[in-house]
Amino acid sequence: MTKTIPEPLFVLEMANNHMGDIDHGVRIIRTMGEVTRKFPFRFAFKLQYRDLDTFIHPSKKRRDDIKYVKRFSETRLTEEQFDRLIREMRDNGFLAMSTPFDERSVDLIETQGLDVIKIASCSFTDWPLLERVAATNLPIIASTAGAALEDIDRVVSFFVHRSKEFAILHCVGEYPTPDSHMNLSQLDFLRTRYPGVRIGFSTHEDPDNCDIVKIAVAKGAAVFEKHVGVPTEKYPLNAYSASPEQVENWLDAAQKTYVLCGSDDRKLVTNPAEAASLRSLRRGVFVNRAVSAGETLSAKDVYFAFPPDDNQFTANDWSKYAVFTASADMSPDEAVSPGNAIVHDRREKVLEIVLNVKKLLSESGITFPGRTELEISHHYGIDNFSDTGLTMLTVVNRTYCKKLLIVLPGQKHPEQYHKEKEETFHILYGEILLELDGQPVTCRPGDVVTVSPGVRHAFSSVNGAVLEEISSTHFVNDSFYTDPAIMENRSRKTLLSYWME
Repeated sequence: MTKTIPEPLFVLEMANNHMGDIDHGVRIIRTMGEVTRKFPFRFAFKLQYRDLDTFIHPSKKRRDDIKYVKRFSETRLTEEQFDRLIREMRDNGFLAMSTPFDERSVDLIETQGLDVIKIASCSFTDWPLLERVAATNLPIIASTAGAALEDIDRVVSFFVHRSKEFAILHCVGEYPTPDSHMNLSQLDFLRTRYPGVRIGFSTHEDPDNCDIVKIAVAKGAAVFEKHVGVPTEKYPLNAYSASPEQVENWLDAAQKTYVLCGSDDRKLVTNPAEAASLRSLRRGVFVNRAVSAGETLSAKDVYFAFPPDDNQFTANDWSKYAVFTASADMSPDEAVSPGNAIVHDRREKVLEIVLNVKKLLSESGITFPGRTELEISHHYGIDNFSDTGLTMLTVVNRTYCKKLLIVLPGQKHPEQYHKEKEETFHILYGEILLELDGQPVTCRPGDVVTVSPGVRHAFSSVNGAVLEEISSTHFVNDSFYTDPAIMENRSRKTLLSYWME
C-alpha cells in the first residue's frame, strides 16, 4: 500500500552532518527530537545514500583534490550504521527519509522500509534514477533547483501518469542562499501551474532568518526542508545548517504563521461575538406608515435607521431577492421583525432559473460571450416565472441590437408591442408558437420572422427554444404589454452579471 506525505511535513536534513561518526549522528537525531516534540507538526529525518563503490568512477576514488569525492569518502557509513540511525529516527517519532543518488541506494531504501524518497535537485531529471524510484510504492518529494520549466513539466507529468504520491519543492541551490535570490514567488507560480500537486520549500538561507518560513507558510507551502546539525568543538556547523535553537525558532515562527493564516480551504464559521458586534452597527428596517397584516412591503413603505432593535430585520436583510409580507398590523416607526413580518427569499428561485437556462443552452450547443449579462423577466412575479417569463442575453446594443431569447419548456412570453423598434426573430433551437396580432404561427429552427413596430406579439414553447433577436436599437421604455398589470409591475426584471459562475 502506497504511503502518503503528511501535510504539513517538516523535513530535517542531516546530509553528511553526521560527519561519518555514528554517535554524532545519533546525537543529532535525539537532540532534534527533543525540539520537535514541542510542536504539533509531522516531522521526517533525512539521510543521503550513495553506493560509493559504484557511485564514484574507479579512476576518481581516493582523489583528495576533488571536493565531493573526498567529503563523501570521509563521511561514509555502513549499511548497519544507517540501520541504527533509522531506528533512532523512529524511536524519536520521525518518519525516515533518504535521498538516493543511484539505483542501488533505492534498493537499500526499500530494504529498510523507509517512509519517503527524496529526489535531490541535481537528480531531478536523472531519468534512470526516476524510473527506479517510481517503481517503488513510496511517496516522493523532489527539489527543483536549477530546473528549466519544461523539465518541471516533464517530471510532474512523469509522476502524475504513474499515479505517484509526490510533492515538488521550490529550492535554490546556493549554500547559503542570499535573500535576493530566494524568489519565494515561485511558490505561487508552482501552485498555479500545477493545481492539485503539493508544493513545498527547501531552504538554505541563513539559519537565523525566521521570516522566510513565515512567507512560505503564507504562500501555501506544504512541505519544508532544512539542513540541521548539532555543533560541537569537533564538528562545527556549516553556514546553512541550523542548530537546535535555530530549528526551534524556525518551527515557532512557522507555528505562529499557521495560527495567523488559519485555514485556506474553507470559509470560516462565523464568530458569534464578531457577528453580534457588527449587527449592532447596522441600520434597522422600520415602517414609515401604518401597515395592515397581509400587506407586502415595498421600498416606499420603509426606512432604515440606527440603532437596530434586538432581533429586528436590518438593511442587510433587505434586497431585491427578499419579499417582506406583514404578518401583523404595524404602527408608523415600528421595527420590522420576525414577530410581525415574514420574509420570502427568492434567491433559490433565481438559482433554479439559472440552472434551467444553462441546461437549455448546453443542449442547444449555442455559444455566446462569457460575460454576457442574463436578464430574467418575471412579468407576474418570480414565483410565476415557470408559466410566464423569459430570459435574455444582450450580445450587442448599438445602432443595431442582438439578443438571445431563451424560452424554457412550458413557458409563455406575454403579448407586447414596440412603438419604435423593429425586430427579426431567427429560430436557432427548438420550436415556438408565435402569435402576431393574435394570429398563431409555428416556427422551427431556421425560420425567420420580422415584427414591425406596433405589431402585437407573444410566443411560447412546449419543450423550450432559443431565438436570436436582431433589431434596431433597444430602448428601455419601448416595450408595451397589453396587460396593464404587467406595466404596473416595476420589479419584473432581475439582472445577473456573474450567472455563469
